[in-house]
Amino acid sequence: MRGKQAPKRKILPDPRYQSELIAKLINTIMERGKKTIAQKIVYGAFDFIKSMVNKDPMEVFDSAYKNLSPTVEVKSRRVGGANYQIPIPVRGERQRALAFRWLIAAASAKKGKPMHKKLAEEIMAAAENQGDAVRKRADVHRMADANKAFAHFAR
Repeated sequence: MRGKQAPKRKILPDPRYQSELIAKLINTIMERGKKTIAQKIVYGAFDFIKSMVNKDPMEVFDSAYKNLSPTVEVKSRRVGGANYQIPIPVRGERQRALAFRWLIAAASAKKGKPMHKKLAEEIMAAAENQGDAVRKRADVHRMADANKAFAHFAR
């Protein structure tokens, strides 16, 4: 790697909930720099959650986020002419990135509804440990568990 590593930028909290986590979700949903559209999707999803479960949408989102965050993942490593899937722990920043990526992908995969409703349904499902995003996390954990024997190859 040449030169210095770019410094981490401080992300501003979102205007409605004053949460850096929500701001990061908005930035992850955003496409082609259209932040207002991403905000409408996220805030629309939170309003939909509030009308459906009569709970604070932040609590529902936090529980969904905890259920989506992976603790281990597998990484390919070539050792002696063979490729091994080595389980490694996931650091916090990557946990958040993977959780949001899986949540958005699961919501986008559904058809026939506006994105804010699909996102809200996926968040509510993840809060109850169900849904496609939670299934993806379970698959990753299962894969890491199956390859525990190769953990000694990790540095």
